[in-house]
This record gives sequence, structure tokens and C-alpha cells, in this order.
Amino acid sequence: MIDFFKSRIKSFGYAVNGLKEFFTSQTNAWIEIAASIVVVFAGNYFDISANEWLAIVFCIGLVFVAEIINTSIEYLCNLVSLDFNPLIGKIKDLAAAAVLIASIISLIVAIEVFWKYI
Repeated sequence: MIDFFKSRIKSFGYAVNGLKEFFTSQTNAWIEIAASIVVVFAGNYFDISANEWLAIVFCIGLVFVAEIINTSIEYLCNLVSLDFNPLIGKIKDLAAAAVLIASIISLIVAIEVFWKYI
């Protein structure tokens, strides 16, 4: 049982290392943090409802998860080949498209939540 907890703590440490890598290497991460802070302040200022908070928090998480997966795919593609490869280019474009879709969905939700307050 102790080994189970040790392995869970170790796994948590790997995840924290991944977050450190993400936030220290990706400029977009800081842009997304800034946008998240603005949205959280706006949510507090306008005293949005619990359901609106759920939507906002979900969207913030969605964008970060998409960006982390995109970064992972880019790293993996770079490991496979640093030379130009049209297929790797398509893979990277698709991963970036996932971030774009998550961001657009988040923007739509933010407009829906905050429109009535502005």
C-alpha cells in the first residue's frame, strides 16, 4: 500500500514538472494566464452565477489542456524530425487547430456570460 502512494506522489511530481516546462517554455501560456486573470476578475466584479463560473472555469481549463497537448505534439514531432516534413506540418497544424477551436468556444462562452453585464 505504501508503494502505491509513493508511485502516486511520483506521478504527481511528473505532472508538476510538465506544468513547469509548459509555463517556462510557452509564451502562449502566459497570454492565456493573463486572459484567465482578466476573466476571473471580471467574474468577481460582475458577481456571475455559479453556473456561469462553471462554464468559465471549464473553458479556462479546456484552453490550457488543448495548449498543453499541442505543445506535447510539437515536441514529439520535433523529436521525430527537425527537417521539413509535410505530414509533420499537418500534424502540428491540426494540434494548433484544436487550441484555436478551444479558444473560440471560450470566447463565445465569455461573450454569452458577460454580455448582459456590460
